[in-house]
Amino acid sequence: MRRPGPAGARGRLPLLVLPREALLLLLGVCNALSLEIKASAKVRAFVGEQVLLKCSFKSSSPITESLLVDWTYRPLAGGQMEPIFHYQSVPHPTTGGRFKDRISWVGNVANGDASIAILNPELSDNGTFICSVKNPPDVYHNIPQTVLVVTERGLVFQLSSAELLSILVFLPSALVVILLLLRMRRKFRVLKEKGKYGYKKSSIEVSDEPEPSDTAGCGGKLKEWCLNCVDTDEEDPY
Repeated sequence: MRRPGPAGARGRLPLLVLPREALLLLLGVCNALSLEIKASAKVRAFVGEQVLLKCSFKSSSPITESLLVDWTYRPLAGGQMEPIFHYQSVPHPTTGGRFKDRISWVGNVANGDASIAILNPELSDNGTFICSVKNPPDVYHNIPQTVLVVTERGLVFQLSSAELLSILVFLPSALVVILLLLRMRRKFRVLKEKGKYGYKKSSIEVSDEPEPSDTAGCGGKLKEWCLNCVDTDEEDPY
C-alpha cells in the first residue's frame, strides 16, 4: 500500500522552491541593474550669489548617450514637483517657470557628476530639489533630496575667514604704528623746542628765554611733566 505522504510532499516541493528562486533572481537583477545617487541633504545660499547643487552617481553599466539626468523642484510651501532641468547628451535647462535662464550645467557624466548651479537665487527659491539619473539598463535608484535654504547675507557674513583673520592681525599692528608715530612727532617737537637739532643752545640763548610763569597753573605743570617723560634721550657729550 502506497503512502500518500511522500507523494504529496514531492508534489508540493516545486510550489515552494520556484517562487523563492524567482524572487532571488528578481532581486539579483534589480541589484545588478541599479544606480547609486548621492546628493547634499541641505544647502545654504545667499540672495544673488550663485549656489551649487551637487549630485553624483555610480552606475554598474558603462555610460552611454542614453543616460538621462532630471532635476525637479518642489516649493517650500508644498505642491506639485516642477521639472527644472533635463540632460541627455546635452543640457536642456527649463524654458519657463521661476528658474528660467537661471540653471546652468556644471556636471560631467563621464565622471559620475550630475551637478547644476542656480544663478541669482531668491528667497522664493527655498524648497526641495531631487536629482534623478537613469543609465539604461540601470534605471532603479534611490531618490536623494536636497533642501535649499536661501537667506540674505548680512554685513557680518560679507567678510571671509581670510579677511577677518587679516583684520585681527593687522589692526593691532596698525594701532601700534600710529601710536609710535605720534610719540615720535611729540619727541621731535620737544627736541626742536630745546634746540637739539645739530647744536646746543648757549648760555646766552638760554638766559634770553623767558622764565616760566607761575600763572600757568596745574595745566602748564602737567604739560611740562609729560614733555619731560617723553624726552628720555640723554644728551650726547661734547
